[in-house]
Amino acid sequence: QVQLVESGGGLVQAGGSLRLSCAASGSIFSIPAMDWYRQTPGKQRELVAGITSGGRTNYADSVKGRFTISRDNAKITVYLQMNSLKPEDTAVYYCKAQLGPYAYWGQGTQVTVSS
Repeated sequence: QVQLVESGGGLVQAGGSLRLSCAASGSIFSIPAMDWYRQTPGKQRELVAGITSGGRTNYADSVKGRFTISRDNAKITVYLQMNSLKPEDTAVYYCKAQLGPYAYWGQGTQVTVSS
């Protein structure tokens, strides 16, 4: 089994910054691709940013230039640095690790941006 534990969410004013972390542990025998998703009530979960085992990144258009995804392979941890936050960034943020055909999800961390 693989466990993902997210941290770093909270309440911040518009224009502020937060850094999310997601640490993976358990039966991990290769470096997984890892992604950040977010979800608001009544909407589908959407991809925010992703990073491959080799470090290639991709971002949703809505966060390009404001968010940065990075990883520490030795710690099997992925980070999401979120700058210039907007009220529309308010959501529950989830971490996902992809190991072969299997996807593992964290429990989510709430990010609230006040205007």
